[in-house]
Amino acid sequence: MAFLGVEQSLTGRRWVGPDAATDRAAEAIVQQTGLPRPVSQVLARMGVPAEAAEAYLAPTLRGLMPDPRSLRDMETAAARILAAVTRRARIAVFADYDVDGGSSAALLLSWMRALGHSATLYVPDRIDEGYGPNDAAMAALAADHELIICVDCGTVSHGPIAAAAGADVIVLDHHLGAETLPPARAVVNPNRQDEDGSLAHLCAAAVVFLLLVEAGRQLREAGRQAPDLMAMLDLVGLATVADVAPLIGVNRAFVRQGLKVMARRARPGLVALSDIAGLDTAPSTYHLGYVLGPRINAGGRIGQADLGARLLSTSDPHEADALAERLHALNAERRDIEAQVRAEALAQCGARGPDGALAWAAGAGWHPGVVGIVASRLKEATNRPSIVIGIEDGIGKGSGRSVSGIDLGAPIQRLAAEGLLIKGGGHKMAAGLTVAEDKIEAAMARLEDLLTRQGAGALGPADLRLDGTLMPGAATVELLDQIDTAGPFGAGAPGPRYAFSATRILHARRVGETHLKITFGEPGGARLDAIAFGAFDGPLGPALSDHGGAAFHLAGRLEINTFRGRQSVQLQLQDAAPA
Repeated sequence: MAFLGVEQSLTGRRWVGPDAATDRAAEAIVQQTGLPRPVSQVLARMGVPAEAAEAYLAPTLRGLMPDPRSLRDMETAAARILAAVTRRARIAVFADYDVDGGSSAALLLSWMRALGHSATLYVPDRIDEGYGPNDAAMAALAADHELIICVDCGTVSHGPIAAAAGADVIVLDHHLGAETLPPARAVVNPNRQDEDGSLAHLCAAAVVFLLLVEAGRQLREAGRQAPDLMAMLDLVGLATVADVAPLIGVNRAFVRQGLKVMARRARPGLVALSDIAGLDTAPSTYHLGYVLGPRINAGGRIGQADLGARLLSTSDPHEADALAERLHALNAERRDIEAQVRAEALAQCGARGPDGALAWAAGAGWHPGVVGIVASRLKEATNRPSIVIGIEDGIGKGSGRSVSGIDLGAPIQRLAAEGLLIKGGGHKMAAGLTVAEDKIEAAMARLEDLLTRQGAGALGPADLRLDGTLMPGAATVELLDQIDTAGPFGAGAPGPRYAFSATRILHARRVGETHLKITFGEPGGARLDAIAFGAFDGPLGPALSDHGGAAFHLAGRLEINTFRGRQSVQLQLQDAAPA
């Protein structure tokens, strides 16, 4: 039975509430632990039994940290890097241009600096060089360096790593591996084909952090002092959230501890970026994913590729201020470019119709730096795996995003092996590809066939999953503080979503071009503010602004809004239905 009887909401979704088993589990947690019901409901939905609730609410690195040596090649990689640092050898760090790559590079550069050594940073240009190592760059780095460390890339770069003649190459990555490994000295990757998959949820920065833990162990065994790694967890937490790694296992501890480190405002780059972005509260996962992450990514998307890594690794506040200002400006430019591509891509998908296992769009001149973001928007709009491709000089460079339960990375690799793509790779939820313009139609048809076999074509509009109902008067700052103990929330651990049943809209106004702000409740009773982003891009805005006094069920996520030092609760409104 649909939750609150909503079979089809204003956005066309069916509302689904907790099932009977989840309700029973929540009641058991309440009885055995005394935890508030909203917290118990979240834990039950996460599958946390009552006896594990206390440990889950206080995740610790000590309790969740895996043994770094459980990953293949880890001891070899750590020993080789330590040997190079000890001898003051020339080292290059080759990093991907996104937040995970920049954070991974900054971890290594900061750690080496703590040991009195420095390294060359190299980040490829997204447009001129594309993702990952390339022959020319690796050969040039090898001519001047003894060791090249590839972070957040390199697992399938057989040719470019072979081109690094005369230098040792170490790969620290998390992208899906092929059946054979490149000719590197070590490849540390939880997504190698010969790994057991127990750490497949780690981002690249987490893999680098595990390597630094192993290096610290080897340093202590040699009677030497190791750098403080706890102070570097801000970078691991940032990368974990920005790379949309699932917040399960040790990732929860990485993010929880990383946010605490970030709140101390000790890293000049993150301080400068937070200030220019107007972040005046303690950071949350939302800020990592939607405020800081996009700005760090902006350099790699449409500007100078190494800006993000330089910002995260600098120890100079003046350099940090200059880099943050540049990234902030680039992010504003990126938003304008993205809006244009998004409108064209949505129009293409609309013309193809709502059926099928894949949503895709391709266009000449679309900036390759925004195709990944637009693919995310397509995925959200269609609840289907999505690919967006920008075409330039007969070559398409694309990015894809998947939905829960559908593996996109493996089919993309298969298309590359079959010759339909020039190259392609990624992981289950995200992938990149390069394709000849005259093969785009055939490649997308083949990809859709592979995704259909996984069941993607039968998904339909996404159900809206709700954790329960609340009254406006129950939505307090204190309640949200209690619920937050079950966090951090994000990919793989979505935050709770509540419905407000048969409530009246007391005030509604348009904000900017597309957003809607409302106040709801009962006249003379408790009331709550809500914001619906992009409401006038769909049916929510017109229906709720012209409510005519009708009652509505409203659904969304609660958040704390801070204004002039005062905290209040508002609903981030995601859906509604006539009551």
